[in-house]
Amino acid sequence: MKKDIIPPKVIDVYIAIVSEENDHGATEWTSYLINNKEIAIEQAFVTTRGYGEIKGEEKKTATFRYALGDIPPKSFKKIESIPEELFALNNEFWLSFYIGREIYDKKYIFLPESISHFNSINTPVINKLGVMI
Repeated sequence: MKKDIIPPKVIDVYIAIVSEENDHGATEWTSYLINNKEIAIEQAFVTTRGYGEIKGEEKKTATFRYALGDIPPKSFKKIESIPEELFALNNEFWLSFYIGREIYDKKYIFLPESISHFNSINTPVINKLGVMI
């Protein structure tokens, strides 16, 4: 039965949205997958989308899918840049990966207006200021 299946818990794997300077000297926000484990995660796959209301009007973004492959221990991989106009929406990242033969799955949701310098912390592994779940 479905209720008898207990999925493994995702621990030490994060999504962070980091503020950094691009090649043109402008600030941009970029999302990263962080593997803070002592072992690699395999076949990482992330689906992203935005949804919610802006000025009383329902908005949603396209859904994007990223096959990130294997992520070594204590490392990170870029997912995508996020335009600031999307900070007013829920920004959802759905992550799936393997460790050995076991599949892990977790949904990370950055709530509207939560992506800001005010909520920034020093992110592990990347060692830059960003918002992290």
